[in-house]
Amino acid sequence: MKSPRSRRVLVPLAAIGLLAAVPACSGGSGEERSADGKLKVSINGQPPRTQAFERTIFDQDVAEFEAAHPDIDLEPHEGFMEVESFSAKLAGGQLEDVFYVYFTDPAQIIARRQAADITEAVQGLPHVDQLQPQLLDVFRDSGGKLYGLPTANYSMGLVYNRPLFAKAGLDPDQPPRTWAEVRAAADKIAALGDGVVGYADFSKGNQGGWHLTAWLNSLGGQIARKEGDSWKADFNNDLGRTALENLKQMRWTDDSMGSKQLLTDADVQRMMGSGQLGMYLAAPDNIPVLVKQFNGKYEDYGLAPVPEGKGTLIGGEGYMVNPKASPEKIKAGLAWIQWKYLNPDRFDSFTKRYADGQQPVGLPALPNPDIWTGALREQQEAVKAKYANVPAQNYAPYLNAAATIKGHLEPPSAQQVYATLDTVMQAVLTDPAADPAALLATAEAKVNATLAQVR
Repeated sequence: MKSPRSRRVLVPLAAIGLLAAVPACSGGSGEERSADGKLKVSINGQPPRTQAFERTIFDQDVAEFEAAHPDIDLEPHEGFMEVESFSAKLAGGQLEDVFYVYFTDPAQIIARRQAADITEAVQGLPHVDQLQPQLLDVFRDSGGKLYGLPTANYSMGLVYNRPLFAKAGLDPDQPPRTWAEVRAAADKIAALGDGVVGYADFSKGNQGGWHLTAWLNSLGGQIARKEGDSWKADFNNDLGRTALENLKQMRWTDDSMGSKQLLTDADVQRMMGSGQLGMYLAAPDNIPVLVKQFNGKYEDYGLAPVPEGKGTLIGGEGYMVNPKASPEKIKAGLAWIQWKYLNPDRFDSFTKRYADGQQPVGLPALPNPDIWTGALREQQEAVKAKYANVPAQNYAPYLNAAATIKGHLEPPSAQQVYATLDTVMQAVLTDPAADPAALLATAEAKVNATLAQVR
């Protein structure tokens, strides 16, 4: 649904069938070598000029990499994974040698043979074995072959307002760990009055379905399951009804969610930034948004693991290699990915640049994405603590639990599925007589029709 890089809501490529019309043989970028004999490797992921700090960091890294690899000439291209241009680039042979993807896209790209098999090529690449296995699995096919590398990720947690917790008699250092505790805390926070809302949730713009998916995951469920080669809806069950009944009770019995509904992320972030909201489901990257766009303060926010902790919705980003790239380009492209994004030797210098640039350091997000295991994770955490300029202790509950919670990717045809489930969330949050069981049964039929088109 989103990437750690932004709050854009994008339609996954698989959802609208763009890839299906693209031939599997996509060309690389022009000639192999420049006039001076250097190997030319085109890459995307260059931030736009409007993101001045990020753009500067990227361009500096390109120059530094080229200086360290004098036989490689990188050709940076602005942009990430944009639906409007990706299919045309594939069909026209304009796809970069190294290209950015969201976690929602690799499965379809791999199925259509539109990325290079890098299984053998990564054997000599350092530190790949210390990436989180569930993130590497995003880039594997059913036979275990590898087609890309993760560079950042997010998982859903519970963002909460520490001053409101204290004011309501709750301990800000002991955030809720179950939905029952969330409900009880929301009730106490809403009782403060003056327009304060205990808990808020999304229900519009496909974001309601996205958050219902997160609810199901937290309870150990999922929105869709794969049966053989096909997908089926998997939410019309006890877990789905439990999630909706919880929402219904908080909305109508407790009146802890406020009367204003049909909310999107910006609405909820505005409430939190203004100090009028106790809690909502979100990823760590929401916290800088609250500060930079909605006048919040870093010290006011805490981050807890998703309630119940039986699963969490994950997303993220990574890079794949053009299927027509030569072995030499594949090797060079992987060298860039590892050097730029997966390089423990640069943990300190990279993080320091963010701190020097007065960018937030201390969150489980860029410049320290939580993608590592073992000793490298500990090493990165030490660097993060060294340069932290936000209260990292406020996010410790989330980070400490992250490695123990099973991650779930977004379902196939996610945006169509979410659009259907939006109506379920809207009904529960706007109609006190809404019947969760009936709503789920109706939605199941519609989602199954959508999933039947997934190939």
